[in-house]
Amino acid sequence: MSIVLLCLGIGLVSFVLTMVGLGGGLIFSPLFILLGFPLSTALSASLFLNGTAAVSAAITFFRKKMVDVKIGLPLLITSCLFAPLGAMISNRINMRLFIIMLTLVILIAAARMLFSKKAEEARIEIGNARRILGGGAIGVVIGFMAGLFGIGGGVFVLPLLIYMLKVPTKTAAATSIFIVIFSSFSGFIAHLSLADIDWKFVLLAALFSIIGGQAGSMVMAEKLKGPTVRRIFGVILILFALKLVQKGFF
Repeated sequence: MSIVLLCLGIGLVSFVLTMVGLGGGLIFSPLFILLGFPLSTALSASLFLNGTAAVSAAITFFRKKMVDVKIGLPLLITSCLFAPLGAMISNRINMRLFIIMLTLVILIAAARMLFSKKAEEARIEIGNARRILGGGAIGVVIGFMAGLFGIGGGVFVLPLLIYMLKVPTKTAAATSIFIVIFSSFSGFIAHLSLADIDWKFVLLAALFSIIGGQAGSMVMAEKLKGPTVRRIFGVILILFALKLVQKGFF
């Protein structure tokens, strides 16, 4: 695959996944593995591009006052603390086991996109203790998954914010992107000591990721993309999962 074509694909992935409150790492990580990148290199590049797309999108969401910082802060702190732990473990895990785990994560994400029902949009007030403890616990999971799988963790953040902390969908999506910035870059920094970074490729790809993230956030700020985009990417994720299994076992 040519660098130009790969960068265009990265921009497109950032654009579409940002519209549904996810980072591109969900696609970047398995894509780079399928292209033959060494594991740590694939995960570090995925996290960096995921983070840059999230930064680009978060700028728009902050301008639109869509981010709930009070909920996001506990997640941000604990996710940053646990992302390096996931990164260190990823470098020691058996490759086949890693592929199985990543495939399960992708299939969970696909199922959520394909079958999730529309959540209640009205905010339900919750106590400060539940907000802090619940948010902190979510952050532990998100940070660990970000470092381990090279994804930002948005696929886990969104349903937990919506169903555990009762955050409206658009606010949850915007807040998820905000949290993904920190979990992604925290995991990326941990991977720097484990992998060789092709900065020429990563910085060029980051430009496309930023453009895609900015465009996707502008669309989402006006209207959160609904079932059509979710179904399309649910199918794409399933295809990636099948391709990963083929690469790892056949």
